Amino acid sequence: MADTIHAGILSKDVEFWLDGAQVKDLQEFPDLGGAADQVEVTTLADGARMYINGIKDYGSLEFTFLYDHRNGENSNYRVLRAAEEDGAVHEVEVKFPDGAKFAFDGMISTTISGAGVNAAIQFRANVNLCSDITYTPAAGEVDDGDDGDTNPPADPNNH
Repeated sequence: MADTIHAGILSKDVEFWLDGAQVKDLQEFPDLGGAADQVEVTTLADGARMYINGIKDYGSLEFTFLYDHRNGENSNYRVLRAAEEDGAVHEVEVKFPDGAKFAFDGMISTTISGAGVNAAIQFRANVNLCSDITYTPAAGEVDDGDDGDTNPPADPNNH
């Protein structure tokens, strides 16, 4: 039997959702994970430094959008700017084209990006996390619980 080629998926059709409503014209999304801090646990009996994982530091998550003003109060910038101005914690989801999603709560801040001659206007939405990031695998994937990666379901006919 030939090996299966894993082609991955494109970033096309990745979606940003705020409080259950899609915010359109996402252009870039950040790393959706973080490294755990190192906590040293070395004792005088150890021959090398020893560490355990501490808490994760996701930092601020920065998303880039194409500035849209055509939809009035529903324009992407106005929706995210309103979320910034209300000062509340909001539910955010990043949905992948295969159905996988990352969900977290955070506070929003926005910045209009600088631009030059003949350039599209963009803005950045930063999400300061108020929760952990939860990962939901796409249908047909099995989350092994290790580090957010997934494995295809086991083939019961393959011994």
